[in-house]
Amino acid sequence: MKLLALDSSTEWISVAAGDGVTWHSRDEPASNAHSERVMPLLREVLADAGWRLSDLDAVAFGAGPGAFTGVRIACGIAQGLALGAALPVVPVGTLEALAEEAWRAHGCERVLAALDARMREVYVAAYRRAGEDWVCEQRPAVLKPDDIAIPAGTWMGAGDAFARYPALAARLGLASTDATLRPSARAVATLAMPRVADGSAVAARDALPAYVRHRVALTSAERDAGARL
Repeated sequence: MKLLALDSSTEWISVAAGDGVTWHSRDEPASNAHSERVMPLLREVLADAGWRLSDLDAVAFGAGPGAFTGVRIACGIAQGLALGAALPVVPVGTLEALAEEAWRAHGCERVLAALDARMREVYVAAYRRAGEDWVCEQRPAVLKPDDIAIPAGTWMGAGDAFARYPALAARLGLASTDATLRPSARAVATLAMPRVADGSAVAARDALPAYVRHRVALTSAERDAGARL
């Protein structure tokens, strides 16, 4: 199976093309240049693989939660590429992709995936490894750090929220953390493959982001009243 995947839900851009055995990937910090850099990087990994869009079986993208603009960029590009090549699309949750990265890097089977959501909040979810799949033990949510709790058991923390809030790991009693991990396009593609195989991919027009947080600004009236997000 041949997949093209991208993730721009964080300050990094990650793209990958692969068949589950061989992967061609690019990862680079992007700051605010996601829209300018994604397409050149996608062309590079397709060239590395020797594929055209018409050779692919599907396009996958990191659907969020994460930076609103980055998530929208990934969704829009995946839809555009898939529509042009008549391909299905697989939206993959970025926190699950982060758990997959923790598994690949450390072999951890219980992962509390947590990304800094700004506004003094954290995008967080808990995943347990079951064979080649992940079971979601705690659904993605956006929470204040002090409101985060975890299911019983031994858990590893993954993601930049543990750098932003260094006391969080000790409060939760985590066995270990890796704040350098982030969702990658390779992880997105790895998770997407069985979903393509079992028919879970969707038509490009039906691919949607998963924002979790639905508000990023206050109304003028709320600001005048002194409200804070």
